[in-house]
Amino acid sequence: MTESMVLKLGGSVITDKSGDCAIDHARLREIAGELAAHRETALVLVHGAGSCGHPEARRYRINDGLAGDNVPGVYETHTAVSSLNTAVVTALRDAGVEAIGIHPLDLCLAEDRRLVSFETRHIAEMTEHGIVPVLHGDVVMDRLRGSCIVSGDQLVTRLAVALGSGRVGLATDVPGVLANGSVVPRIDRTTAATLDVGGSGKTDVTGGMRGKIAELLALADAGIESHIFHVSKIGRFLDGTEHGGTTITIKE
Repeated sequence: MTESMVLKLGGSVITDKSGDCAIDHARLREIAGELAAHRETALVLVHGAGSCGHPEARRYRINDGLAGDNVPGVYETHTAVSSLNTAVVTALRDAGVEAIGIHPLDLCLAEDRRLVSFETRHIAEMTEHGIVPVLHGDVVMDRLRGSCIVSGDQLVTRLAVALGSGRVGLATDVPGVLANGSVVPRIDRTTAATLDVGGSGKTDVTGGMRGKIAELLALADAGIESHIFHVSKIGRFLDGTEHGGTTITIKE
């Protein structure tokens, strides 16, 4: 089986999170061009919801579970994130990348906001044939709550383990994990406990940077390092060269 990379595009990278599904099409074209230049890479792409999904999820209280009056929020939230997924896939295909959208609502099941079922075998098969699966943060059904939001970060962790990925990267709108204005080059469970990292300052129902670190530390526990870097460094990440960001690793 071909070793794949998992790359996540933060929602704040491809949308204006203070707007209402304000997609940054120019940024998407730039990213698509970079990925097209690395067609030889077996890649699985995940993107956050940004302003296409978070507002709907909060308005309908999706993460609190289903209580009758908010059931329409499943459709509204999924429709919003799906529209962003379509824009991402379209930009990639326009650049010559053989991309296809995959919706977590169709293939995931959660229990108390954590995934308990996630079919990935067909995703692995796609990468074998040069197809780039594009997944996204989404509303999914939850056995205890009725529904919940599964973040792109949680998907990244599950995908990387299931696919045995050698490299995992998160492209963000900041150069890495910041402490006192400077990038923290390496984080493990010991150093993470000493960091004062806030959540997202904009509408975000999935935990912001703190949530990212928690997911990636779990990935490090499974023996897979991950990297957080500025979106302008995607090419460096794919090349395996220095990106100037943060590496999340198991404690040495």
